[in-house]
Amino acid sequence: MSQPEAVLFDTPGPRARRRILVGSVVAAAVLVGVLVLVVLRLAERGQFDAELWNPLVNPADEQFPAVWSRIGDGLVVTLRAAFFAVLLSLVIGIVIASARLSLGRGARLPLVAVIELLRGLPVIVTILYVDVLTRTLGVNQGPEVSLVIGLTLYNCVIISEIVRAGVLALPKGQVEAGLAVGLTRGQVMRSIQIPQAVRAMLPALISQLVVILKDTALASIVLALIQDLGKIADQLRGFLDNPLQTYFVIGLIYIVINVLLEQVARYVQRRTSTGRRRRRRTDRVEEQSELQAPGARSA
Repeated sequence: MSQPEAVLFDTPGPRARRRILVGSVVAAAVLVGVLVLVVLRLAERGQFDAELWNPLVNPADEQFPAVWSRIGDGLVVTLRAAFFAVLLSLVIGIVIASARLSLGRGARLPLVAVIELLRGLPVIVTILYVDVLTRTLGVNQGPEVSLVIGLTLYNCVIISEIVRAGVLALPKGQVEAGLAVGLTRGQVMRSIQIPQAVRAMLPALISQLVVILKDTALASIVLALIQDLGKIADQLRGFLDNPLQTYFVIGLIYIVINVLLEQVARYVQRRTSTGRRRRRRTDRVEEQSELQAPGARSA
């Protein structure tokens, strides 16, 4: 039986497959060797001693309840800031995308300028500038608010570009069909284009939501008074004198949260995709039933 032809590359032959296998084995051996070396060096320096890990992983340790109480407080601040930043970024991003697609060439130039400005600024600079500006104006409501505003300003324009790309990728005939049935361009955008664009670009949106959650850790660098997970990690590291162990545990917490967020988003994506497929099957069944019904064919 002949093998299917490769479309984008030539199928590797026996010698190429052997070279790939040898390269993979060598790379894996080097990686394992590096990991073993790191573990041995850490063991020599006493980084696996129980007194360094017990406050973080041993419930019997007297410091364990206080340590995890502080971690819990920081986790609440991080999740709350991420939630509001995600919500505001999604809403404002969709509004910006709709406005940019609806406005004429000249009218959208100021909007495009603002988008390019916010996209060009590093997110940590945006957070810091928002905090300094609100303090200067005397309207500062706390470091958590500055963090949410900074993350929203940066990420809303990113999300708007993702949604805009999804709208531009849709077939042009959908707009014409919507206008033909009497919908205005705004109604076509809200009812037809934006919902489809959001569903089509959901993987990219999921990635951006994970980025927002991770970017909350930048607050511990530029906002002195915030008590998020990153700042709590700094405080515990100094108090327990175990930076490697503390940051390892905090890193695991971020990984678990991001994985859970991604799984929830993918579940929503699967549900929406299943619902669309079910509706299409129902429509096809109804069409076939109408065609097969008595009197459906013309005499």
